Amino acid sequence: MKRNKGFTLIELLVVIAIIGILSSVVLASLNTARGKGANAAVKSNLANIRPQAELVYDDNSGSYAAVCTDGTVVKAIAAAQSAGGAAKCIDTSTDWSAAGQLKTAEGTSTHWCVDDSGTAKGITTAQYTALADGAPNCP
Repeated sequence: MKRNKGFTLIELLVVIAIIGILSSVVLASLNTARGKGANAAVKSNLANIRPQAELVYDDNSGSYAAVCTDGTVVKAIAAAQSAGGAAKCIDTSTDWSAAGQLKTAEGTSTHWCVDDSGTAKGITTAQYTALADGAPNCP
């Protein structure tokens, strides 16, 4: 009797199911990595504002009042918005801060904030909303 060589339909279906399960695990890991990458972009763009703000301070006789309208700062805020979501910049003559939404929350932090005092930290949505012209420093 001649025997056919090859795989049965059941064997092929089992292999395809295993491949499907493995690919879903890999895709879940990729989504986490994408979120962390977007968060890093938000943090980096906001951190790049700090040296530019000091240049604006020097150019404006010791005032931070024009930080948020500086072209380089505007571009950094736009890049942070593109990477994460909402972002804003607040300045007064003595202080400035910039904050942007993170793509994925990091613990209780949903936003990232940097300011003139050197602070760079995660903040909650309520703290982001509370940033105002009268008190621009990161909470």
